[in-house]
Amino acid sequence: MIEVCDLCKAFTVRERRSTFALRASTRNVVAVDRVSFTAHDGEVTGLLGPNGAGKTTTLRMLSTLLTPDAGQARIDGADVASEQPRVRRSLGVLGDAKGLYWRLSARENIAYFGRLHGLAAPQAARRADQLIDELGLAALAERPTQGFSQGERMKVAIARALVHNPQTVLLDEPTNGLDIMATRSMRELIRGLRAAGKCVLFSSHIMQEVAALCDRIVIIDRGRVVFNGTPSEILAASGKRSLEDAFVQLIGSEEGLFA
Repeated sequence: MIEVCDLCKAFTVRERRSTFALRASTRNVVAVDRVSFTAHDGEVTGLLGPNGAGKTTTLRMLSTLLTPDAGQARIDGADVASEQPRVRRSLGVLGDAKGLYWRLSARENIAYFGRLHGLAAPQAARRADQLIDELGLAALAERPTQGFSQGERMKVAIARALVHNPQTVLLDEPTNGLDIMATRSMRELIRGLRAAGKCVLFSSHIMQEVAALCDRIVIIDRGRVVFNGTPSEILAASGKRSLEDAFVQLIGSEEGLFA
């Protein structure tokens, strides 16, 4: 499971008031402000919020790519700041599909990441075969990934993230840029991870996606959690009949919301 308590992250931004300014001013931007929530095994938890709400920064801290300024987060009992190697072993992370090695085939990409996660070569090859079969990649398995469509790249990227059979899976807007069929496939994959007892946390600004998949929803806006609960609890608290209307009421804006 994932346990997040009062997690904070700020960035220093340099700005020039004009093109001719000799000096740049700086200001502090709070991206994540005391965010707290819990995501359980066997459930899909959604981080829902408009663009720029702090979803990706939160996921990057959980995946140990960023160090929190304050607060604490634990993955299966391991602290993300002080026990990074242990956290990384238990995580599968899908950021985007841009990190594939273009000259390697789909199979080689998947097996290579299995080796990076400490799998012996025969085990990595077996896991690559298994994931290629499960994700319908057989026709693409021996092709270099350069020239793959966005959906094809995303399938290889998710296989790469799952090659070491992690208990906890972090997905940052996993259907971004996918067509209808690829989106359906990704949703079925997420449901399969839940059925296997995995802890799945994914970020999205697409209400339809969150409504279709999530057992719990954490709504985040301007770096803060504005609601944390089940879909039915969100509807009850807002007095609205649809999650979209509830979302708009809770954040006070329709900015960044897509049905």
